Amino acid sequence: MGTPEFGVASLDAMVKAGFKIVGVITAPDKPAGRGMQIQQSAVKKYSTENKLTVLQPEKLKDPLFIDQLRSLKADVQVVVAFRMLPEVIWNMPPLGTINLHGSLLPQYRGAAPINWAIINGEKFTGVTTFKLQHEIDTGNILLAEKIEIKDNETAGELHDKMKEIGATLIVKTIKGLADETIIDKPQGIQNSALQHAPKIFTETCEINWTKHVDDLYNLIRGLSPYPAAFTTLEEKKLKIYKASKENIFHDFEPGSMETDGKHFLKFACTDGFIHVLELQLEGKKRIDVEAFLRGYRFAS
Repeated sequence: MGTPEFGVASLDAMVKAGFKIVGVITAPDKPAGRGMQIQQSAVKKYSTENKLTVLQPEKLKDPLFIDQLRSLKADVQVVVAFRMLPEVIWNMPPLGTINLHGSLLPQYRGAAPINWAIINGEKFTGVTTFKLQHEIDTGNILLAEKIEIKDNETAGELHDKMKEIGATLIVKTIKGLADETIIDKPQGIQNSALQHAPKIFTETCEINWTKHVDDLYNLIRGLSPYPAAFTTLEEKKLKIYKASKENIFHDFEPGSMETDGKHFLKFACTDGFIHVLELQLEGKKRIDVEAFLRGYRFAS
């Protein structure tokens, strides 16, 4: 059960491991893009190419879908980046329903664990497999693997690394459940405060230049490439995908912009500057800063 590219890696790993995939559950096709063409999910595209049975329920509580799912007689259900399931579904297979989550649970429960780990300046995160139960991301842990977050790593780069490590962990988890070598453990209450990973909203993405340079650098990394941190440049929205930081005390007003018109574009914050390296001005394409400066004319 999955929808985006993140889920494809796990499905592919299961196919290559020789597991019998009796069915794939994914989101219905829907119009997207400027032309509003009907788009299939990444998981459906992979499943169709590999001749796997696909179900695309509009509603997960639809009795017809539940009957179809039950007829597949799956031993275990695997959820990777999908919707919240009703109990009648996650409680169906004899080995239970396992979920892959992009953090070391119980830390960073929620919709955007990859983003928030970077935004908060974490040095490590991980992937966890656990059994689904009523409360979201709270089920008993099966396996987990720690992952280093590099100082300049973006959410997109960590996502790509994590989906491969997670896919391997899914295969190990299924094998362990099948041969009864894994014992699930309740999520412990940690001494340190739990960090949460709620859905990212527009207000999260708007850069507040009065904040510390390290915090803003982490925000930009944690929101790149999607949905992207943004500010304004001459009253137009400017998304920042890649940046570097300069820790230095200065007398500039936070949010003020400096450029030589050729090589650099930087914004002042409380204790330094954010140097923009890759950006996208409203209505334009994503480009590097030097290409942008060659073509942009600042208001005098």
